[in-house]
Amino acid sequence: MNHLDGKIVLITGASAGIGAASARALAERGATIVALGQNQERLDDVVNSITQSGGTATGHVVDVTDLDALRAVAEQTASTHGTIDVLINNAGLMLFSYWSDLAVADWNKMIDVNIKGYLNGIAAVLPTMRAQGSGQILNMDSVAGHQVDAAAGVYSATKFFIQAATESMRKDLGVNHNIRVNTVSPGVINTGWADKVTDPEGRKAAQTLNEIAISPDDVARAVVYALDQPENVTINDLVISPTRQNW
Repeated sequence: MNHLDGKIVLITGASAGIGAASARALAERGATIVALGQNQERLDDVVNSITQSGGTATGHVVDVTDLDALRAVAEQTASTHGTIDVLINNAGLMLFSYWSDLAVADWNKMIDVNIKGYLNGIAAVLPTMRAQGSGQILNMDSVAGHQVDAAAGVYSATKFFIQAATESMRKDLGVNHNIRVNTVSPGVINTGWADKVTDPEGRKAAQTLNEIAISPDDVARAVVYALDQPENVTINDLVISPTRQNW
C-alpha cells in the first residue's frame, strides 16, 4: 500500500542534494511537493522536473532562519491544500574546522540553520498538524548525531540536538497528538558539501572522505521508506551509510 499518495509534503533545502532527490522520489509516490530553498533557478529546475514527469510541485524561495517567512508559506500551503501532512526539515550546513581555528562565523551559521532553522520549520507547521490531529515531521539528521569527530564538533553538536529534540517530540507529539516524528541519519553523501569547507586542510580531508560517498538518491529512498508507513508505525531513526564507511 502507498501511504504517500495525495500527501502534502513541505521540504526545506529542496533546491539541491537530499532535498531535491527526496522531492522527486516522494512526487513519484503521488505526494504533492512544496519545495523550499534559497536559489530560485535550482528550485525551478526541481519543480519542472517533477511536473514534467506528471507530478505536482511548487517552489518558494525561503530562508529557514526567517520564522515569519516559513509561517507564511505554511499558512499558504494549508489554505491552498487544506492540510500539511509532512514536513521534512532538511536544510543544513556542514562546515568542518578544529576548535583552535576559532571559526566562529561557521559555528554561528550552523547553529542558525541546523538548529534554529529546524525549530522554525516545526513552529510553522505545528499549528496545522495539531488542529488536524495528524502529521509527520522528518528531521534530517546525520551519523554525526551519533558520534563525534575532532574537526566536526559544532556540526555534531547541532545533530545531537536534533536527536534529542526528535526523541522529545516523539514522546510528546506522537503519543499525545498523533504527529509522528522521526529522523534519517545519513553517512557520507556526495552533495557538494566538501567544497564548502572553508579551512584548506579541512576541505582536503573532506574531499578525500567524499570519495566513498553515497548519492542523494540513496538517501531519498530511505526518506520514502521512513515516511511510507501506516499511521500506527513510526521509524524512529534510520541510519544509512556507504558500505565502505568504517565509522
